[in-house]
Amino acid sequence: MAENIAFVGVGRMGANMARRLKDCGYAIAAVYDANEETAAAVAAELGAAQPKSLADVTAAADIIFTVVSDDEAQLSLFAEKGDSLLAGATGKIFINCATLSPKTHIELERRAKKTWVFSLECCMASSLPQARDGTLYLMCAGSPTVFERVKPLLEKLSSTLRYIGPAGQAAQVKALVNMVMNINTAGLAEALGLGAALGIELTMLREIFGQTGANSQVLITDGEDMQKRVHECFFSAAHAAKDSMLAVAMGKEVGLNLPLAVATKAQYDRMLELGLGDLDKSGVAELTFKDRKG
Repeated sequence: MAENIAFVGVGRMGANMARRLKDCGYAIAAVYDANEETAAAVAAELGAAQPKSLADVTAAADIIFTVVSDDEAQLSLFAEKGDSLLAGATGKIFINCATLSPKTHIELERRAKKTWVFSLECCMASSLPQARDGTLYLMCAGSPTVFERVKPLLEKLSSTLRYIGPAGQAAQVKALVNMVMNINTAGLAEALGLGAALGIELTMLREIFGQTGANSQVLITDGEDMQKRVHECFFSAAHAAKDSMLAVAMGKEVGLNLPLAVATKAQYDRMLELGLGDLDKSGVAELTFKDRKG
């Protein structure tokens, strides 16, 4: 555990992962975030430095986790000119945990190899509580040698750790996971909305769903929140819209029409149009209730 760890992106997921590793005895040397107030608070909590430049983040740590919002943000961290995590990074290891397009992970690996840097794609299929207690489901891609090198560290964050294959493949699998999850979420929302319109008691309806072919993990995690109209954000509708777009784009690239994924994306896009993007993805149920009200 002599290695110093840094985190770039300390929103709720990144901060909870950093807290977990701190609890496990790792030194969190530095944290960095586009929101400087957020970074300052997490740095103070963890006893970490708050570098003002990306190059200084790299200088402070041996292993750097990146947990940012989208492709553009991720690529900017690894800029080939100007301030960049790649500056002075020879021999450092980057573990990239954001949900990104596969092509972005492939490009990151190209840039890393060009500068003698090690990188690993590490896609997460879990939420805030799992980040904090070290039970994330992690899907990794890239160099198997790098994966084995950081495996003991990742096991502290994960209850299930999978190596998928070359760069880009974990992102493909993550996009498919989220595609199915988002379709299930929208389907459950519509079923509960229809059940309410028919006057069916929803607790009973959820119980029956759970005992039949209508069961799903989404029913367990989101069903009660949909019924009670409580949508505290664990996985935002805005992220669901972005992730649905990734799956639709993948389908287009291989010539497949994905009508359910397209329809689901349209529902999350509508949430954004209505100003509901900051709600949890379970808030897609509000569309059904809104339509009922006319």
